[in-house]
Amino acid sequence: MKNFLIMTNEEKDPGFSTSNKIREYIESKGGAAFLRKDFTEDTQSYSNIPGEVECVIVLGGDGTMLHASRLIAPHDLPVVGVNLGTLGFLTEIEMSHLSEGIDDLLNDRFHIEERMMLEGCIFHRDISCYRLSALNDIVITRSGFSRIISFKIIVNGELLDVYAADGVIISTPTGSTGYNLSAGGPIVNPEANVILITPVCPHSLQAKSIVLGEWDTIEIHIQKVRKTQLEEALVTFDGQVAERLNPGDIIKIHKSRKVAKVVKVQENSFYHTLRVKVGGKA
Repeated sequence: MKNFLIMTNEEKDPGFSTSNKIREYIESKGGAAFLRKDFTEDTQSYSNIPGEVECVIVLGGDGTMLHASRLIAPHDLPVVGVNLGTLGFLTEIEMSHLSEGIDDLLNDRFHIEERMMLEGCIFHRDISCYRLSALNDIVITRSGFSRIISFKIIVNGELLDVYAADGVIISTPTGSTGYNLSAGGPIVNPEANVILITPVCPHSLQAKSIVLGEWDTIEIHIQKVRKTQLEEALVTFDGQVAERLNPGDIIKIHKSRKVAKVVKVQENSFYHTLRVKVGGKA
């Protein structure tokens, strides 16, 4: 690959110093790089991409990588992350190996993983309001001073269960190492195609995580708990885009037609990354 788009979180790269360093390095090797500074305000679409771009380099942390991946997925372009954050589970290139990582891209020493995404449609009183996608997870959680929320989950038209809990996480395999893991959910290889349902602090002895097939459709119905409470919950997409929910609202979730293409330049397996990033062992 020779033509790149650089998308940067300016909070992580003040003055775009690292971004410009990467652009200059690519150009010195005979490639081309276009620096974009205007993508952070977009939520689900991004059109300012030159036609010759072959790959998107994202500078920031995992949150920036999630945000950029949602914007780029409709364009069918691969994305690679440069870690300017802390954990950097989704970002592939560490600053200590920056030049080596860019050389791998320029010399086609990489492979591309396809990661499934989720699509959620929010219905307010049976009127479609939003249709949004997520690479990591779609989370329904309590709002404001509410102590607990009540919701029923229907899978493929059949009642799964009714929950009283702090919330519920609907996660992809990529998101299984995020909030899902913290809430006690299972870790899944990111190249798998399944959907995870993990209740958050359920008021039950029986509620456990459930793994569904990739083609299953999930409906989450928000129910009223207290008569005086108008606002019950929030739904968030990758922890970045949020919408308020009221009793009677429904969120329908299924596998998205969009696929996130993630570039891997390192030879380290998912299990090695898991051991180092999450387990803290080299």
